[in-house]
Amino acid sequence: MQSVRSSKNRNDHAVSEAIGFILIFGIIISGIALVTLYGYPMLLQQQTNADEQIMEKNMIVLQNDVKSLAYKTVPYKETSLKIGGGALVVYNMSYDTSNSASFSIDFTDNTGTPYHLSFNPGDLRYESTSAQTGMSLENGAVVKRMLAQEGSTMLAAPRWFVDDQTNTAVVYLVGFNSTDAMSRTGVGTVKMELDQAKTNSTTYEITTGDTVHITYKPNADANYSTAWDSYFSTTLGMNPDGSGGYTFPSGTVDKLVVNRYEIRIKSV
Repeated sequence: MQSVRSSKNRNDHAVSEAIGFILIFGIIISGIALVTLYGYPMLLQQQTNADEQIMEKNMIVLQNDVKSLAYKTVPYKETSLKIGGGALVVYNMSYDTSNSASFSIDFTDNTGTPYHLSFNPGDLRYESTSAQTGMSLENGAVVKRMLAQEGSTMLAAPRWFVDDQTNTAVVYLVGFNSTDAMSRTGVGTVKMELDQAKTNSTTYEITTGDTVHITYKPNADANYSTAWDSYFSTTLGMNPDGSGGYTFPSGTVDKLVVNRYEIRIKSV
């Protein structure tokens, strides 16, 4: 009887150890599954959000570089950037002009001569499929949109303005040119220089009673209409002209100054 009792005790200990191992192993596997199911996607989302915020700051840095080239006559700028979660691509002024963004300015000067000025700026464009966002440095402005939704917003405005004292409107047209197709992911260096030969400023006297019409035609693949419409109407105080463009209120613009700049992209 004594030996039988001892054998039962040893079997009970073995069963307890096996059950304990299975329970601990199950808890570990469940923890790994929970981390994989909930934690890992959250980490990826946080990384995506971080990449998006970094690119917003990068685009504003590039905008400041363009301002230095165009407005401060700095001949050359070079900036190193970290491009994560997507790609930065250069679309120059001559790339697919039938579908690219364009700005049109229509008015009649004080000699009765009608003018139609059209400008294809091209853009420096970042797109991230993971974040489903796109950003562009377009005609001096930093604009952002969602890839799968309509609508856009302007993160940093261009340098257009209206002088109420002299009734003068100043418009800056900033375009990008590059010799080759360029794109970059990871760490890259954006090198830019001002093309002095294609930089000019022209002043027009507007005929009495006429106004200046400005129309933005969006890129077929990067529509920032909402951002530019808001800028024209809210910041510049322009009115819709009924044909997709905007006009300055009658009597507020007697003189129009158009400054044109072309920036050569050497590398990204």
